[in-house]
Amino acid sequence: MWFGFSDKIWFYPQPVDFRKQIDGLVLLVADQLQADPTSGHLFVFRNRSGNKIKLLWWDKNGFWLIYKRLERSRFKFPSTLDVAWNLSRDELSWLLSGLDITKYKALPTVTATNFY
Repeated sequence: MWFGFSDKIWFYPQPVDFRKQIDGLVLLVADQLQADPTSGHLFVFRNRSGNKIKLLWWDKNGFWLIYKRLERSRFKFPSTLDVAWNLSRDELSWLLSGLDITKYKALPTVTATNFY
């Protein structure tokens, strides 16, 4: 992502009415997810048809609402999720690129010890 955040990324797997704007999504985060919308965490929402995603993020003194609509395809969402799922930055990137995040694994983090 182009903006810096170091907190968790939460994907809400249930389809959301995309007429909801910032205030509606903030209420959803507080009521359904039992989370603090101003925590600095990034919240990811999907629509019913699977071609739109909204991201909600608190940045010190206000909310960002980021929206992506695919014109000719659908995002690949996990089908077995009933509750919010914690995504890694890699998984978010894959999801936004249209990849099925359940079929990919990130490479393990390596700490280099030998330098030549």
